[in-house]
Amino acid sequence: MSDNYRSREERRRAMNDNKPEGKSQGKPKKKKKGGLFRKIVAAVLLIGIIGLIAGVGTFFAMISDAPKVDDSVLKNSFSSKVYANDGKTVVKEIGAQKRTYVQYDEIPQVVKNAFIATEDVRFYKHHGVDFYRIGGALMANFKNGFGAEGGSTITQQVVKNSFLSPKKTVKRKVQEMWLAYQLERKYSKQQILEMYLNKIYFASGEVYGIERAAEKFYGVKSVKDLTLDEAAMLAGLPKAPTTYNPVTNPENATKRRNTVLNLMAKNGFITQAEADKAKQVDVQAHLAKQTESTSKYDVFIDQVIEEVKKKTDADPFSAGLEIYTTLDTNAQDYVDDVMNNKVVNFPNDKFQAGLVVVDNETGGIQAIGGGRNRVSGGLNFATNMRRQPGSTIKPILDYGPAIENLKWSTGQPIKDEEYHYSNGTPIRNFGRNYKGWVSAREALGRSLNIPALKAFQATGADKAKEFATGLGLKLDEEDGEAYSESYSIGGFRTGVTPLQMAGAYSAFANEGMYNAPHTVTKVKFPDGTEIDLTPKSKRAMQDYTAFMMTDMMKSVVNESYGTARAVRTPGLEIAGKTGTSNFSAAEKQRYNIPDAGEKDVWFNGFTPNYTISVWTGYETAKDGYILSANETGMAKNIFKHVITHISEGKPKGSFKQPDSVVERSVEKPTSKDLKRPSGSTPSSLITKEYFVRGTAPTKVSQTFVKKEKEEKKEDKKEDKKDNKKDVKPKITASYSGGAISVNWSASNAASDTTFTVTMSSPSGSEQLASGAGAGGKTISSPAPGATYSFTVTTNTGQSASSSVKVPDSSDQATEDDSTKPEDDGTTDDNQNEDNSNNDQNNGSDQGDDSSTQPDDNQNSNNGNNNGGNNSGNTDNNNNDSGNANNGNNGNNNNNGGTTTPPADNGGNDSGSQTPSTPATPSTPSTPATPQQEPTTEN
Repeated sequence: MSDNYRSREERRRAMNDNKPEGKSQGKPKKKKKGGLFRKIVAAVLLIGIIGLIAGVGTFFAMISDAPKVDDSVLKNSFSSKVYANDGKTVVKEIGAQKRTYVQYDEIPQVVKNAFIATEDVRFYKHHGVDFYRIGGALMANFKNGFGAEGGSTITQQVVKNSFLSPKKTVKRKVQEMWLAYQLERKYSKQQILEMYLNKIYFASGEVYGIERAAEKFYGVKSVKDLTLDEAAMLAGLPKAPTTYNPVTNPENATKRRNTVLNLMAKNGFITQAEADKAKQVDVQAHLAKQTESTSKYDVFIDQVIEEVKKKTDADPFSAGLEIYTTLDTNAQDYVDDVMNNKVVNFPNDKFQAGLVVVDNETGGIQAIGGGRNRVSGGLNFATNMRRQPGSTIKPILDYGPAIENLKWSTGQPIKDEEYHYSNGTPIRNFGRNYKGWVSAREALGRSLNIPALKAFQATGADKAKEFATGLGLKLDEEDGEAYSESYSIGGFRTGVTPLQMAGAYSAFANEGMYNAPHTVTKVKFPDGTEIDLTPKSKRAMQDYTAFMMTDMMKSVVNESYGTARAVRTPGLEIAGKTGTSNFSAAEKQRYNIPDAGEKDVWFNGFTPNYTISVWTGYETAKDGYILSANETGMAKNIFKHVITHISEGKPKGSFKQPDSVVERSVEKPTSKDLKRPSGSTPSSLITKEYFVRGTAPTKVSQTFVKKEKEEKKEDKKEDKKDNKKDVKPKITASYSGGAISVNWSASNAASDTTFTVTMSSPSGSEQLASGAGAGGKTISSPAPGATYSFTVTTNTGQSASSSVKVPDSSDQATEDDSTKPEDDGTTDDNQNEDNSNNDQNNGSDQGDDSSTQPDDNQNSNNGNNNGGNNSGNTDNNNNDSGNANNGNNGNNNNNGGTTTPPADNGGNDSGSQTPSTPATPSTPSTPATPQQEPTTEN
């Protein structure tokens, strides 16, 4: 039967087919557990294997072109060349000439322990790469970005500084790890630590290696002589040699040294008691005196080295680099001459200065003045020294942010008045006075503190911080405190450097674009790799802010109220800001410093091409204080000389007004609102200011329009009064042909002058006429022998009279038809005046008052009582002020009616005289002339 089937499988299938349909085939076959899980595991393993293969392949691909471990490179150094800004001139070649090699056995254990505790605590446990440390670095990089923290061991640092470029890439990191492993296979831990301690960079002035550092900082003959606190200080330096330099930055150095001591205690290299004892030692207590003088361009090259190390991690003294810089040798040579007393006369040897010259368009540093009488590795007053900036911070924290965020104009009104900080502390201007309403331009030009604080408050601390950060000033981070209102006038805890201020101010000149100030443009490595180190430009502010702030700072230089008029230079457009800072009360008391003594004096200024920040002062309070005119003006003096020199033979340029800015004429501020001038505004009160387009005022000021209307109205009133006073009525009466003819008129009569004419006769009084204008009347058939009197009175109160006698009938045959008026019958004001003057009592009552001078409240009014009837009378109308109006007593000899006007004593009326006034006639037939009031000013 078996022959009928080809296989057992066929026979099994046939047997199954022959089973009855109704019978169950038995229980269902159970599926094997875990089938899906096994598939997932298998897939993961497969992916892992593929990934491993790919990773291994990638790894070997990355290390395929890694350099070989070369003994000569590890122990020898290659010098680097530094080029000037022309890219051709080698200004210096720096190398290993200042390195003293020391063997491992000669290095004391305390020094080894200090470096291991700080740089690589698992140095003796790993094989070149510490994966525990890498894990921590990966977490930091994940949080803060790639390159935020390194996991390099001491072995990796030796490899990096000897063989690789400083690019922070995955490939370079992989090669670094591979070479570290190779280095550990070839050399012992002791040899690797020896290489590290002899190659490491400690300070400017080409200080490399532990032996050289011990000699430089502590003056010891051998590294064996270093104490625990000194070893800890040196171990803390490589992380940031300039920041933690105990010579120039003792505060930061102390913190860093103590951190190292804590790490040593934590990892069991010393006890906590030993650490605490070492912390008690002053970080500068054992420092050696720095006596090594600098050579040409060393100040600039120190900054170059600092930048190269910070940006590339490469060692300029051993990596054989070609370093291309921004150095302008002509500018640097001149700055060196300034620092060496060849251009300006410094007041004494301890007086210091620091300055930085920056190209506005690129941010490239052209020259650095690090200080006077500097030693190699000493304090650099241009790049390391931080001082309070005083009022030079106002464009950055006060007015700049206000224009940027609130669109203030250069004419923004601010009231300079008694004021205080938000916490109630008073704030004062330097002059202890107030200017009232001023423009932002004038407030900055005069360097007023109160308007600056108000500008800061208007914008807010957050916006001020944002603006300053955009200009490279991270003030709160460096000071360790939040922005406070005292920042508005430069009241920082620590301060800023001329390098920082030059960079910040250059953005104003560069239309709001900020370029971080720098000395290095690119670095070329021996393998041909080039790294571009030129910072990228970024917009720090709007172009309108930059232009308007620049124009305001031009007023600091050009206006009569400006504080920097001394820097004006023919042919150069200069803008800038002065600044000073004061000593604390404790410093004044301790060092006997007068109140007028100043601690720091700054001038930050710029042209369209260059920005220069200059600081002047003394290194410490015990060295001196700034007081004399020569000292206070030194910063401006230095700026003027340097900017003049570096601008010679170059296009001067100009600050260009952007389309976002308009110029408008406005009235000088007298309130919170700016207004356009009216046609009545005096030219002296009109000024031109800049506005962000669309924000210029449209309302026209009515201040002087109202005043003009009021003045015109007042003038009309006065004219009316004057006209009324000057109206002089006249009336004549004559008899002829049996009738009396009466005519009246008035001189200076106005259109609204009216006349009332009355007549007195034997039959009584009657009104002849009333109305405006001159006129006449005829009296027919008058009574013979009677006298007729006529009086004309104006609506202004003046009057005149005339009379005529009608002849008797017996007399008419001998009289002419035209009878003349009697001699005293017709009079006018002029006649009265003449008669009154001629009627004086000349000479009999002329008194001499020169021997008795009245006081400020008594004005002698010596007039003339006319008509001869009132001689010697006293007019006491002004008794309230003690003014006597005496008849003929006085110094006026009025022969012929001449009077002498009073002298103008500007309100002091002592001894003044008043013109004589005609007396009112005693007879009704003579018109009265208005009496003039005495001139009196109290």
